[in-house]
Amino acid sequence: MSLIRPALLAAALIASLAVPAAAQPAPVPAADWGTPAVPASAWPGTIALEVDATDTARRMFRVRQRIPVQAGPLTLLFPKWIPGKHRPDGPIHKLAGLRITANGQPLAWTRDPNEVFAFMLDVPAGVSMIEVAFDMLTPTAPDQGRVVMTRDLLNLQWGTVLLYPANTAADQLRYAPILTLPTGWQAGSALELQARTGDTLRYAEVDLETLQDSPVFAGRHHRRFELDPGASRPVHLDVFADSPRYLAASDAQLRKHRELVEQAYTLFRSQHFDRYDFLFSLSNHLGGIGLEHHRSSENGLPPGYFTDWDAQPAGRDLLAHEFVHSWNGKFRRPDGLATPNFQVPMRDELLWVYEGQTQYWGMVLAARSGLWTRDEAMGALALVASTYTVDRPGFAWRNLQDTTHDPIIAARRPQAARSHQLSEDYYNAGALLWLAVDAELRDRSRGRRSLDDFAARFFGMDDGQWQVRPYDFDDVVATLDDVVRHDWASFLRERLDANAPPLDGLPASGWRLAYRDTPTPYHKAVQAQRQIADHTASIGLVLSAKDNLVSAVRWDGPAFDAGVTQGSTLLAVNGYAADPIVLEDAIRAAQTDGSAIELLVRHGEVIRTATLDYRDGPKYPVLERLPGTADRLSDILEAR
Repeated sequence: MSLIRPALLAAALIASLAVPAAAQPAPVPAADWGTPAVPASAWPGTIALEVDATDTARRMFRVRQRIPVQAGPLTLLFPKWIPGKHRPDGPIHKLAGLRITANGQPLAWTRDPNEVFAFMLDVPAGVSMIEVAFDMLTPTAPDQGRVVMTRDLLNLQWGTVLLYPANTAADQLRYAPILTLPTGWQAGSALELQARTGDTLRYAEVDLETLQDSPVFAGRHHRRFELDPGASRPVHLDVFADSPRYLAASDAQLRKHRELVEQAYTLFRSQHFDRYDFLFSLSNHLGGIGLEHHRSSENGLPPGYFTDWDAQPAGRDLLAHEFVHSWNGKFRRPDGLATPNFQVPMRDELLWVYEGQTQYWGMVLAARSGLWTRDEAMGALALVASTYTVDRPGFAWRNLQDTTHDPIIAARRPQAARSHQLSEDYYNAGALLWLAVDAELRDRSRGRRSLDDFAARFFGMDDGQWQVRPYDFDDVVATLDDVVRHDWASFLRERLDANAPPLDGLPASGWRLAYRDTPTPYHKAVQAQRQIADHTASIGLVLSAKDNLVSAVRWDGPAFDAGVTQGSTLLAVNGYAADPIVLEDAIRAAQTDGSAIELLVRHGEVIRTATLDYRDGPKYPVLERLPGTADRLSDILEAR
């Protein structure tokens, strides 16, 4: 698909990685990466890409490419900036055994020391085709990264199994992909399957941008469900699981997923795809995922999604979130993320729209479709509101806008004190921002306009077209102003740049955050699902129910003030061997008799007693109506 406007393409490619004609392979190249010429036409010829995924025992993909070339210097690039990841995390460290040949003879290559994703070589005179072969060694244990291959399942992302010529836009490169699966496996992908011979799948030729944007899920146990039967633009739910038992979706559950599609169409009033595939793994072994694509999405949850439906509400908004991204993030995309290839650095400053509004619509559509009950949606929103009321003191030194840089700053690495450091808060704090915008639109229009109208205008243009439509801050403001006249630039900037989370949308919607001594059914289910005891709002810590590990500590909370740190192990509570029930009882007892709570904790080689000066009892968040106000939130969550 055509990615971005020509002027933006030229400007971005000038900053991209590409070898000038004068560059020669050398241990320390003298190439000036900032001044390549920009070719005006597509790469000459189609690149053949064959991936053998049959070695599930060793968890590797074997890759073969045939690349049309011309004699002279050539640089091949491994994708670095992966769309949807918002950071330079292409797994080049998992590439091994790289071999480049021409007419059966090896060609020497040199890695550029200034850009380790670039491989430089000289193509001899008379050579018009080179062959590239390497192994992609995927994780064999979770501490090596996300597991993408097991004995029963695999998740292939094409951008991890190819090299591509430098100095060329992704939509100017043509690829012919072929995938060989283990015997009898089935596969799902937005790519067009031209032919299947045995277990070898030959897909239709596509440009590199589309190929990278069209991953494959495959496995031994598979079911496909139609979510828009009879539609000219079909929507499929391709489910792959550890065992056939987890594929048992009920008619009632499937109706909710079909309603998700209808509610999204009602909201956006458009479809920017010829087909859409929810690729969905239900597994304890394949790594979980939620990653957007234009015509599909990668989704991975624990196996009981269908079979233990009532007990696992956390995650039932995942498909809604990723589906929204087809409009918000793929069709409409911030200028800084609409890059021409996968080496041009991305700018993340509009992730509060890309991800924040998607987070908002994901929650709303989960409620409107019935994937969440109204009470589950309210319970989820209460947890979000509580997080930004008591558990993000880091807003004293950072703001919502600054957290959009976190994918690059932290790269989703574990943190010692997330509440103080902050981390990608543009998701949930961004959702609260858009709740405030929605409430303001409704208030100023006396209920006649809402964020639904913004969605229809901003994302609903060019129905049936795939061409990416980049946007900037001013485009967002102009569309809001087109819905309801207001100083939206100031409204947004006041909340984005403040040293405080945007909490005003909840009371503006007719509700307030309160606390009770028992969790909502949603919160209770989330704790059971994640095997935690969540005391964030009371003593300020989260305890793993499996091993009594303190997995989070609220900065400046009672546990923090007593010296408890994340990563500690709770050994005892008031002299009794620790477990979640004993801790809960101690919190209640302190409220009744006024006694302190004594925790025996171990951190590394040190064992110490931490005395918590807390007597306010258990606190679990819940939403309550604000008397005398319009109930805008209930209308927001109501099916259309």
